[in-house]
Amino acid sequence: MAQSWKKIRGGVTAPGGYLAAGVSCGIKAKGGKDLALLFSETPAAWAATLTTNRAPAAPVLLTKDLLRRRRPLQAVLVNSGNANAATGEEGLRAAKALTAETARRLGLPVRAAVMASTGIIGEQLPLKKIVSALPSLVKSLGRGGGRDAAEGIMTTDSFAKEEALELNFGRGEKGRIGGMSKGAGMIHPDMATLLAFLSTDVSLPAGLLRACLREAVEVTFNRISIDGDRSTNDTVLIMANGAGGTGIEPGGPKEKIFREGLREVCGRLAEKIVLDGEGATKLVEVLVTGARSRADAERAARAVANSSLVKTAWFGQDLNWGRIVAALGYSGAAIDVGRTSILVNGRAAVREGTAVPAGELARAQRQMRRKRLFLTIDLGVGKASDRVLTCDLSVEYVRENALYST
Repeated sequence: MAQSWKKIRGGVTAPGGYLAAGVSCGIKAKGGKDLALLFSETPAAWAATLTTNRAPAAPVLLTKDLLRRRRPLQAVLVNSGNANAATGEEGLRAAKALTAETARRLGLPVRAAVMASTGIIGEQLPLKKIVSALPSLVKSLGRGGGRDAAEGIMTTDSFAKEEALELNFGRGEKGRIGGMSKGAGMIHPDMATLLAFLSTDVSLPAGLLRACLREAVEVTFNRISIDGDRSTNDTVLIMANGAGGTGIEPGGPKEKIFREGLREVCGRLAEKIVLDGEGATKLVEVLVTGARSRADAERAARAVANSSLVKTAWFGQDLNWGRIVAALGYSGAAIDVGRTSILVNGRAAVREGTAVPAGELARAQRQMRRKRLFLTIDLGVGKASDRVLTCDLSVEYVRENALYST
């Protein structure tokens, strides 16, 4: 069967009917782009998943309110360098003022624009700087502006994160999905300091779009972890404007192709976030099999992926499988230690609860030198499985985060 999608150039402006821009407005002390705008030329259905942190940032509160109203969306304003979190009523007023001014500049209804922020927590937004930059930002909107927008949402990211696919629905019908994301630290499953903005030129009902996004996020962005810290600002948002002319109805073959494409774009963006983990030297996939339930498999995988002891051992190229077993033991997942096995890049380290012979163990240990590690753990108590993408914890991570606010 032919693949139903192909990778194409571009990010959020690869689908038809979208413009984007990114400029500097002076939020970041060190300079660089810190303000981005994504604009759909026609009203779009939209959906979003938001942080589970109980101290959500002002833009998250505003987005939740707009989601409940279920009206079309056309513009997403994003600033970096300031999270507008823990800023009280003043922060909420600032977010409302900026979305209203963005809508006005674009000739849109007030509720057709939404905002997201990322950066330092606890500082008020420099409202005047952002308002002053909006005319330039709007004027810069263009079909080639996706990269500028992707750069405008970066904080400690070392590179802009973009993806785009073209979907082939058959019978000459096509559609596109594009995306951009940011995130390098404060990354933890159930959303993280992770912003991702997705665009598609297919049309589909808002309810179906919400279901597709939830499913894609659950198996991609919710399966990555860098440091176990869950942010106040996490947002994944998608707009569907129908500019490509292809419509999707629930239950049909085109829905399946769209879901697969959306998962692929989200998965690629999620992997780039982990690859760009602050100070990271290794990308690690933790696959847990033989679990009693998928929930148990997830618990076990997360425990290993979030263990500082395990992650620092990876940085030191030390297999130290005992730390992995300890993390499994406190994960809350059912486990039979006497039947547990651990492999690194296909090389066995532990078989039925004990280390393999020295020569075999040495081969597994040598795999720790690689930049990509595929860790397979069999709990020996069932048939369920799940996976988490993570990275190591380095000296550079500590240095960067120790000095982040200065």
